Amino acid sequence: MTALLNHFIDGRAREGASGRFGEIHNPATGKVAARVPLASSAEVADAVAAARAAFPAWAATTPLRRARILSKFKSLLEANADRLAALISAEHGKVHSDALGEVTRGIEVVEFACGAPHLLKGEVTENIGSNIDSHSLRQPLGVVAGITPFNFPAMVPLWMFPVALACGNTFVLKPSERDPSAPLFLAALLNEAGLPKGVFNLVNGDKEAVDAILHHPDIQAVSFVGSTPIARYIYATGSANGKRVQALGGAKNHMLVMPDADIDKAADALMGAAFGAAGERCMAISVAVAVGDAVADALVEKLAPRVRTLKIGAGTDPAAEMGPLVTQAHRDKVSSYVDLGVEEGAQLVVDGRKVRVDDPQLANGYYLGGSLFDRVTPEMRIYKEEIFGPVLGVVRVDSYREAVELINAHEYGNGTAIFTRDGDAARMFAHEIQVGMVGINVPIPVPMAFHSFGGWKNSLFGDHHMHGPEGIRFYTRLKTITSRWLTGIRTGADFVMPTMS
Repeated sequence: MTALLNHFIDGRAREGASGRFGEIHNPATGKVAARVPLASSAEVADAVAAARAAFPAWAATTPLRRARILSKFKSLLEANADRLAALISAEHGKVHSDALGEVTRGIEVVEFACGAPHLLKGEVTENIGSNIDSHSLRQPLGVVAGITPFNFPAMVPLWMFPVALACGNTFVLKPSERDPSAPLFLAALLNEAGLPKGVFNLVNGDKEAVDAILHHPDIQAVSFVGSTPIARYIYATGSANGKRVQALGGAKNHMLVMPDADIDKAADALMGAAFGAAGERCMAISVAVAVGDAVADALVEKLAPRVRTLKIGAGTDPAAEMGPLVTQAHRDKVSSYVDLGVEEGAQLVVDGRKVRVDDPQLANGYYLGGSLFDRVTPEMRIYKEEIFGPVLGVVRVDSYREAVELINAHEYGNGTAIFTRDGDAARMFAHEIQVGMVGINVPIPVPMAFHSFGGWKNSLFGDHHMHGPEGIRFYTRLKTITSRWLTGIRTGADFVMPTMS
């Protein structure tokens, strides 16, 4: 019998009441694994009401007490990491080791959030004027919400709600309806950690739930990760409804390979960065920019046999290097981009469309092999658009300067990398490139939790990046208090603004 999932509202599981359901498939087999309720606007409103009711007491809870609950949650995450990774693999398809890495990066944000009391401290200045002092506070916003994508069903929610909760906010999460079991498990662990009911709520759903979040007057802020068209919609709609919004969008991440680079290490880096998680990462490298034909030829020669022999299989297979894509529709979309690249005149060195898995039980899974294109040019759609799959294109340029101009001209600015032994070139690249996250001999420059994550240009809508110090600023309001105690101070009205005199 197909499992039926629930929402999580006011500290307990709640059955869906909308009468609408979505199907969750196991991408390794293509079989329906569960049904998920799709929330109505009324169910979203119930979650918001629970969060609003819980907010006064949670905001009044001392930061240290909030941090201790998060510390217990962190311990539970560590104890259940393998179980959580198995849920991710079963519904997303990524291999277990990659899913476990996702959980680990999420735990690091929880660990950062446990130290949030230090970052919530304000500033104090005595005697800004005669017998006048000033101090500042960071206070929570109220009810905040997160809308998260399928590709990191545990890590991206963990980028959001631990920091929000540490700051004293209450939270409503709308995870992807494609793989909601991992977020639901996070909700259960929060309960076990002692989080008061209503502080964290989860509603499964589709666009109806998203729009209900964006229009609800009691939601003060919205965090989002997904494609650029949806990020733009989230930002415009949420902002128009008076909400603070951070909306992270798509990417087309380039890795620049200089003539002095170690080609073997560059090829190693590209294999993991382009084909890990089947390319379903917003920080995946999908374009290798080779300076000079000699570099490009050597790079393609190193990559081609390794892409051809990628071990494709179920995420539960310990030998698998790459699992299936998340849905049949997405697999077919990525495959159509390979068709398009051939039509556009790029050289298809390795064709991943013909991959087959040996196990007959996996015959209907959503598998696609790695594809490698050479001689991709900037006017091609396979260069311009985010494919979000295991497709790597090699672009040939004549110089470092041409490479920088190429990358800076792209509409996306999420992540980029340079591989070189030249410190001067690396330093220049880091300063000149118009991209939010830069790796120097590091192919996927995702910042650690105590720094902040976010891109530039059409990869980010809003003023704040996620987690780290930027996350604290996003989930709090600054209040500045100027005080004077009247004992012993002269009387009489002042008709000018206070000054330092």
